[in-house]
Amino acid sequence: MAETTPVGDVPSAADAVNALSERFWSGILDLSPINATLLGYEQGMDRLDDPGPGGRERAARLYRATLAEADAIEAQASATSSLPTEERITLDIMRVICDIELEQQGQRFDRLKVVDQMDGPQTILPLLAAFQPTEAPEQFEAFMARLADYPRFMAANIETVREGLESGVTAARIVTERVISQMERLLAIPDEESPIISVLKLPKSSDRARVVAAIARYVRPADRGFLDALLGKYREASRDDPGLSSAPHGDELYRTQIRAWTSLNLDAGEVHRIGLAELASIHDEQRVIARGLGLGDDLKVARAALRADPAMIPQSIEALIDRANGQIQRAFAASPKYFGTLPKAGCEVRPVEPFKEADAPAAYYYAPPVDGSRPGVYYVNTYDLPSRSYVGLASMTFHEAVPGHHFQIALQTEHPTLNAFRRMGSRMAGMAYIEGWGLYAERLADEMGLFLNEAERFGMLDGQAHRAARLIVDTGIHAMGWTREQSIEQLLEAGQSNTESVIETDRYIAMPAQALCYKIGQREITRLRTETSARLGPDFKLSAFHDAVLGHGTLPLATLAKELPGWLGAAS
Repeated sequence: MAETTPVGDVPSAADAVNALSERFWSGILDLSPINATLLGYEQGMDRLDDPGPGGRERAARLYRATLAEADAIEAQASATSSLPTEERITLDIMRVICDIELEQQGQRFDRLKVVDQMDGPQTILPLLAAFQPTEAPEQFEAFMARLADYPRFMAANIETVREGLESGVTAARIVTERVISQMERLLAIPDEESPIISVLKLPKSSDRARVVAAIARYVRPADRGFLDALLGKYREASRDDPGLSSAPHGDELYRTQIRAWTSLNLDAGEVHRIGLAELASIHDEQRVIARGLGLGDDLKVARAALRADPAMIPQSIEALIDRANGQIQRAFAASPKYFGTLPKAGCEVRPVEPFKEADAPAAYYYAPPVDGSRPGVYYVNTYDLPSRSYVGLASMTFHEAVPGHHFQIALQTEHPTLNAFRRMGSRMAGMAYIEGWGLYAERLADEMGLFLNEAERFGMLDGQAHRAARLIVDTGIHAMGWTREQSIEQLLEAGQSNTESVIETDRYIAMPAQALCYKIGQREITRLRTETSARLGPDFKLSAFHDAVLGHGTLPLATLAKELPGWLGAAS
């Protein structure tokens, strides 16, 4: 049934929700001009974030004020009638974000996040150089102002490192060592060959000398200071045990991170048991394929045989990128049968930058900006090229790009009626919806006939096994006292290469609970599909289900489950 807008005071309450979300989103962008740039906004292009006490206090004021106003709006609406669906969802999302951000602030989780080989402060400038527009003179000057602001930014991060040391909240030793190695590699690069200038688009060639001089004046000393803060006492005090359970109040920290990433209150022990059951079931599927290929029941033997096939080994970086491009084109061509709405933005494939490839995952995705000025970008890691088998590339492409993250995020960015906060900011409500869709898309790709052979299907199941193993190892590391070696061994058993198992393990150590998003989200989307199909019977259309799941932007999983029946017909 179509929803009608209630009469009386509700329209003004609905307007108040949208006005609040606009102020909230503007405040978020002001707090993090770095993320604003990555999302395609011009707001704050001449400055970096404030990770110090002033920035934290401004953030806390924004979150507290937003929660108070959300309560007042809901009280006004409930006095007459309920809010329309989208405004109700908007309030839910803002509450989830504000609650979890305030909780993390109270725990000072920034003292751990500041030392991070994946997203730490040392990664920011090369990333901005790749994504910030600098072709126009005024844009270039804004970037130059950011370089001049870098010493202040890094000084605040150095102070956070010191606070972590003084409070006993230090990173795990392997994370500290990863960041130290990354910083040493960065500092070994001559200024004129910096990854900043290698990707920067200059208004004129003579501007290159200004950038090199700014790197020497601002960037190198600040990076050197950050490295120095990690050497000596901090390095010595880093935790030998990798899990959060070894940190002060670690169990509480992990529970919060589970909520931050999944938006759900989940028990670590139950998540661990789900992972074990899922992994066993997926391995059964793989044995069916292995037997059909004449490779027997031993999955390690079958996997090794498939990966040793010369046809499955990329001969060059260019060949790997070309293969990924072909997969994206094939997926785009098949998608109209499975989706009623497709994104307008294309999807470009790029190799991971050399300076960070040794620490980066196998693949990841960046969304197109709000102005549509560039496509989505699918990054493929070409480090240790012989280990990057084509057996697993296809499922990664369908997860990260089409019909996975590119469809989900680009459709959200391009949505014609969602406000800016819902299109760009709702992902802060927890990533289980996003990563769950990506993993769901891998299975969907099999339904769509996108895998070229049984080797690629086996690789897809390796990917599924990998995400099931993530439930096991993330909870194992952070709640059960697992060692780094136990995690690596479990991932090897699930089918990952040694290179991937090491990099992924260290990612889980640096980003507690992030690894849970994939399977938790996929399981919920799959459950909703099964439930909806049973409820609607012959009226169920898969394309309509996909459009409904993707048609309201990123949602907390509980919100998706509550609202979806109304979008596809109420239960009889």
